[in-house]
Amino acid sequence: MDNFICPVCKNPLSRENNSLKCSCGHCFDISRKGTVNLLLTGKASHGDDKRMVAARRAFMDKGYYEPLHRMICEITDKYAFDGCTLLDCGCGECSYTADISRYLHHAGKDVRMIGIDVSKEAINAGASRHAGITLAVASVFAVPLADKSCDIVLSLFAPFSGSEYLRLLKRNGVYITAFPLEDHLIELKTAVYENPYLNTVSPLEVEGFELIESTECRFKAELNTNEDIISLFEMTPYCYKTSREDRAKLDALDRLGVTASFGIAAYRPISG
Repeated sequence: MDNFICPVCKNPLSRENNSLKCSCGHCFDISRKGTVNLLLTGKASHGDDKRMVAARRAFMDKGYYEPLHRMICEITDKYAFDGCTLLDCGCGECSYTADISRYLHHAGKDVRMIGIDVSKEAINAGASRHAGITLAVASVFAVPLADKSCDIVLSLFAPFSGSEYLRLLKRNGVYITAFPLEDHLIELKTAVYENPYLNTVSPLEVEGFELIESTECRFKAELNTNEDIISLFEMTPYCYKTSREDRAKLDALDRLGVTASFGIAAYRPISG
């Protein structure tokens, strides 16, 4: 908890009993789960609700995305080193964060792991997944960490906040991102929508960053129960953009093979 800065005055926060306090007297309580809410009132944006968090946890725990988890761990391991600080921006319920933490630990690297997410529900779920991760409710657009305090910044399927990542990363730091490709989950959308659409994928060029590597992770996931199909659907944004009639089409499905299609890219800040 000694990593965070005050979201009000930007001074360092230090722990006093069950609170974090700064020299200006701003105080933030630490929850029973060991997390802290550093999201200022009035600054909230959309975050995963309880249903979406539960669905993602149920789906991820089945191991359907294990090839993606393994590839993200391997790429992160290439840039992590003993004693470095890693920030997962938009960590959700920490399914990726926890796997990376365990992977790096087994690789003999003692890495300071920090996760932030705008969803209190997600952060609380993450706290019970892995005790070694420092977690806070906070926005990726106003990260409560000091300038040049991170060696690695992850943004996995989270909103992009390039100016914050540039502020946070050390001179030789690395930004790693993962994102869905055009045909990701096309079978799920075909089962639900009359006119399924492909995802829009942004160019790999990112202002202020130099691309150092990129790859794709593609595989088929065979969902064998209706429960797993529903979990996958409810952990995606489609759940809130779909009519009740279209949503009901999934209730008749007991099996569904879906294309899992992801891009992963790593960048360094362009020194200027």
